[in-house]
Amino acid sequence: MTGKDNIEILTVREWDVNEISDLYREGNWWKEEWDATHLNELIRGSFAFIVASDPKTGKAVGMGRVISDGVSDAYIQDLVVHQAFRGRGIGRQILNTLISECTSAGISWIGLIAQPETEEFYLPSGFHRMKGHIPMLYKKQE
Repeated sequence: MTGKDNIEILTVREWDVNEISDLYREGNWWKEEWDATHLNELIRGSFAFIVASDPKTGKAVGMGRVISDGVSDAYIQDLVVHQAFRGRGIGRQILNTLISECTSAGISWIGLIAQPETEEFYLPSGFHRMKGHIPMLYKKQE
């Protein structure tokens, strides 16, 4: 699918791991001690992995993924657009494609954890705060 600015929105099973690690850095989600060679395993292990590609360069300018069992629940993660490409609707295209991947498989419970100050981005696509729920993260006790 080609969208605004002729950016291609692609469902992929692998991609250049350096480009993907750069996007994780863009989202401030990358630790330099991590090994980027495993990123294609992450991509293949995702229910859906979407890349927004600039056809002029062939490089990834955005990404997002869904983790799911493919039957009941799904979680959208790692949605990021390179700063130079923000404000063009690319993030919305990625999000809508991720939602479509889920709903076309019959998955209607789709969750995510929004970063602070990004809530307004998700509201028009049907997301809302889950009142009475608190996101939690496991941290190994030492």
